[in-house]
Amino acid sequence: MLLGAIADDFTGASDLANMLARNGMATTLYVGVPEGDVGPVEAGVVALKTRSIAPGDAVRQSLDGLAWLQRQGAGQILFKYCSTFDSTPEGNIGPVAEALSAALDAGVAVVCPVFPATGRTLYQGHLFVGDRLLNESGMEKHPLTPMTDPDIRRWLRRQTRGEVGLVPYAIVRQGAEAVRAALAEIGKTAKLAVVDAVTDDDLKAIGAAIADARLITGGSGIAIGLPDNFRKAGKLGAGGTAYSGLSGPGVALSGSCSRASLAQLARHLEGHPGFALRPDAVMAGDVTVAAARDFVLSHADEAPIVHSSADPDAVKAAQERFGREAVAGAIERFFGTLAQELVAAGVTRIAVGGGETSGAVVAALGVRQLAIGPEIDPGVPALAGEAGARSIRLALKSGNFGAVDFYAKALDVMGTVR
Repeated sequence: MLLGAIADDFTGASDLANMLARNGMATTLYVGVPEGDVGPVEAGVVALKTRSIAPGDAVRQSLDGLAWLQRQGAGQILFKYCSTFDSTPEGNIGPVAEALSAALDAGVAVVCPVFPATGRTLYQGHLFVGDRLLNESGMEKHPLTPMTDPDIRRWLRRQTRGEVGLVPYAIVRQGAEAVRAALAEIGKTAKLAVVDAVTDDDLKAIGAAIADARLITGGSGIAIGLPDNFRKAGKLGAGGTAYSGLSGPGVALSGSCSRASLAQLARHLEGHPGFALRPDAVMAGDVTVAAARDFVLSHADEAPIVHSSADPDAVKAAQERFGREAVAGAIERFFGTLAQELVAAGVTRIAVGGGETSGAVVAALGVRQLAIGPEIDPGVPALAGEAGARSIRLALKSGNFGAVDFYAKALDVMGTVR
């Protein structure tokens, strides 16, 4: 293994694996930390569910992932988080990055959540989503990790004990050598350095500058330039992973309340049946997994969608009544159990919207390893795996990712034999 990655949620892990595979690395996605060693692979991505758990637990699980990746031979480690830097003032990005840095004695590590293909850019340390600052993009209303400050340095300083540097855009535009020199200077006083980027070319320059870095942190965009480093060193093979589509019934599951997810839900409901999970109804037990399962199976040929996506104010009201963690946990358990019952009943393709929902579904199905298939939308590949004795195809979408017609497109791509 040349590159080992630790992702803080499952959609981010598939996003990163997609990026590495598209750029020529033989890549495998592992769900959780594997118990034993694995066969030859150039890039291994360990998908964890640590984004919104207690910081101490996130650190412990991430260090377990690091230890396993090192046993597989990974010489460079990438800590992958969301391109909207989803976290709270307590963590978990900062504490995990600091712990990994200390364990690796890594020197200075870049912090770069940029992903231009999905509108995430960084200028003067401030994160933008499209033409809006992060705290004006809708992320300020996220039910678990509301992002109320677009200044990534300032946010990260609240989560960490050390200084946080900045490599501004004026230096990034000068190329890899200038970035490398700036990082070396920052490394005299800091272990983390936020690095501006606006385009893929910027990310490639940053990638060239950190070819020898032991630790890298960022969104999946930071991986654009990494395979070339190994390629130039003559370490890459032919790349690619085995994938084929799968026929059979398909369903969409949406647990995200982002603006993009609500638009995608509305579009899918224009031509497909839907089953709504109101947070208060789930908490009160007024809606059951059996009812949702029977609805999906009765519309198996119509690409139905089961969704808890709702207006953020409605979600907030339920959280205030029952507690944020209780509501999130109940909905995740609902989707996980529903996925189990649907696969047992013969559903073969599941498109999932939302990082927490994706994690719940994959964990409930017991999937341990996923092959990377064709890209559906930027950052979202089709995935092939096994749930027990059954072959399944999955698409795991971060709430803010995907075109408005994502769900129909995803189910179609997963059913296409290539």
